[in-house]
Amino acid sequence: MLSDLSTEDSARRQAPPANLQGRLGTGAIVFMVIAAAAPLTVIGGNVPLAVASGPGAGAPVGFAIASLVLLLFAVGFVTMTPHVPEAGAFYAYATRGLGDRIGVGTAAVALVAYTAIQVAVYGYMGWAVNDVVQYFGGPSAPWWVWALVALGIVALLGYRHIDLSSKVLGVALVLEIAVVVVLDTVIFAKGGAHGVNIESFTPDAALSGPLGIAVLFALTGFIGFEATAVFRDEARNPEKTIPRATYLAVLIIGAFYTVSCWALVLAAGTDDASAVANKTLNGEGNMLMDIGQTYVGTALRDIMQVLLLSSLFACVLSFHNVIARYTFSLARKGLMPARLGTVHPRHHSPSFSSAVQTTTALLLVGACALIGLDPLVGVFGSLAGVSTVGMVLLMLTTSVAVVVFFARNPHIADGRPWQTRIAPVLAVLGLLASLWLVFSNFTLVTGGSMGVSIVLGIIPFAAFAAGIASGPKENPEPAAQTPSA
Repeated sequence: MLSDLSTEDSARRQAPPANLQGRLGTGAIVFMVIAAAAPLTVIGGNVPLAVASGPGAGAPVGFAIASLVLLLFAVGFVTMTPHVPEAGAFYAYATRGLGDRIGVGTAAVALVAYTAIQVAVYGYMGWAVNDVVQYFGGPSAPWWVWALVALGIVALLGYRHIDLSSKVLGVALVLEIAVVVVLDTVIFAKGGAHGVNIESFTPDAALSGPLGIAVLFALTGFIGFEATAVFRDEARNPEKTIPRATYLAVLIIGAFYTVSCWALVLAAGTDDASAVANKTLNGEGNMLMDIGQTYVGTALRDIMQVLLLSSLFACVLSFHNVIARYTFSLARKGLMPARLGTVHPRHHSPSFSSAVQTTTALLLVGACALIGLDPLVGVFGSLAGVSTVGMVLLMLTTSVAVVVFFARNPHIADGRPWQTRIAPVLAVLGLLASLWLVFSNFTLVTGGSMGVSIVLGIIPFAAFAAGIASGPKENPEPAAQTPSA
């Protein structure tokens, strides 16, 4: 995939096509990044898992810790942004700090991780759509039928100008966040099951069970937040827009997850939260939907069920856009066929890259259907596990790249030890701990056996090694120039 271009491709790159164009502001980019995080899906899925398998009432601490790790990562990521004047996110940062070969390896991991999570969500979405249709009295259909319908709509939107996707994602995101905010507000106003308290944030609650599992499921909910840098070429003012969007995305997602997890624990009762969450895992109930019905009635529960579908759709659309722009950036750098780096003359979108990404997703969803995989355990659980490992590996590599870049360019780092040394090193340590947590609890993410989980966990590392092996020969990294005002 990432092999050297042929002579024909090299010749075609002599006259590079136009760049992607757009006028995305901070709000539009934040919308797309938070949409990729699928907040309603995380609150309805990851939170019950974190509560039931983790420290019970102390699960909100896990989301707070994950938010802190991601915030530390964002400090170095944002500080290095002015010195990475191209789209490509993790790939571009790793290349700038660690060289071309590591950059190509990072790109390979990113493509595998994003493709895996997109197909995983198609599996979850197919199951969820069928569940909602049946709930409202409609006919049942195989999960892959609904997944293919969603894939077709995503293909249409992804082919067109990015502004259309941002508007669709914006509407879906506002609605799903609004319904959870309403539920949170009512829970706090009514005092939950036994009154509002901060017991969840005490050491006794946080350490009452495996806190690492809560951190793990919290990190899974942040997948896609670094996509702020992928939209660099389509941002109105990237030097200001990308840093603002990155910080806002981390802060909003982190606060939303932590507060909402706390609210659900209060609604269930701190002593009963684990039992209520376990009913979700056992298929005997639905923590989010049941609490919604108890506190705000059947109407809101029905609305949340429908918005869960829009949340999942916004998620796959956002991932589609990110993957298409990754391959576009790689093609423009000569690491993939040049045709993938072409821009649609009217939509100003990476249309060919988008079409190829649609084909890849179609083939993978079709393969999962033919094999007969269960949409939740077989498709969503397994592929989300692959993506989680890949994302932590990507952030770890990027943080190391930040540390190395500023160490090699001390004239840039002078006077900013927190942004260029301390925070990035703390991020590396935090992400190493996170990677250990992911692997030590990996079977809980994949839902498979130890053997299957090991194979799935190796995939991102295999992609990393393959990318490094196929990358270009290293060129010495020139000293970075301080950007002009």
